Amino acid sequence: MTAAVVTGASRGIGRAAALALASRGLDVALVARGADDLAAVAEAVARCGVAALPLRCDVTVEADVAAAAARVLERFGAPDVVVNNAGVIRRAAVHEMSLQDFRLVVDTNLTGTFLVTRALLPAMLKRGRGRLLQIASISSTLGSPRASAYCAAKWGVVGFTKSLTEELRGTGLIAMSILPGSVDTSMLEGSGFAPQMTPDDVAKTIVFAALDAPSAMNGSSLEMFGP
Repeated sequence: MTAAVVTGASRGIGRAAALALASRGLDVALVARGADDLAAVAEAVARCGVAALPLRCDVTVEADVAAAAARVLERFGAPDVVVNNAGVIRRAAVHEMSLQDFRLVVDTNLTGTFLVTRALLPAMLKRGRGRLLQIASISSTLGSPRASAYCAAKWGVVGFTKSLTEELRGTGLIAMSILPGSVDTSMLEGSGFAPQMTPDDVAKTIVFAALDAPSAMNGSSLEMFGP
């Protein structure tokens, strides 16, 4: 059985990634907070002829992640692919941003990546294969006004992946980050940037990293700027 876990799977890049992986024959565990959109994605995944496991989960909550991981391992065993995609943004100048919003952005984008990875990694290490893909951002390499929390979190995602890479050497597992630029999703609203690519464009890169990229790309950060 070949399976993938995709967080933030109810819309945008996560939805596109889930469908693209399903089209390549992977069963998909769909992790998201919203039940309605998640059910629709699960139906679309199932139409690809594979199994869909929709899981309501807040990736910032340790108990939620532990419960979701247990369901994944029970249904599919250790996943072959984990796509840490869940993310949010809150736009405000540093001196105007609330601590609550700053923590929400960092916890969702960065701490959630850690919690999901930590929950699934022991089973993946035991089996001796798998790929852990973090959806970072071009904001992992630069700063943008009114996006300090998002940029800080996404820079952290790349650093987390680089460290994880070193821990995975010789285990049969690899980790990579994917750094899209401006993608036509709701998160781009208010950024001042025009979309340069679609979620499907990013999903194609995710599938390449998940299934086709050579293992020598372990630790790579794949930047995407659009055509």
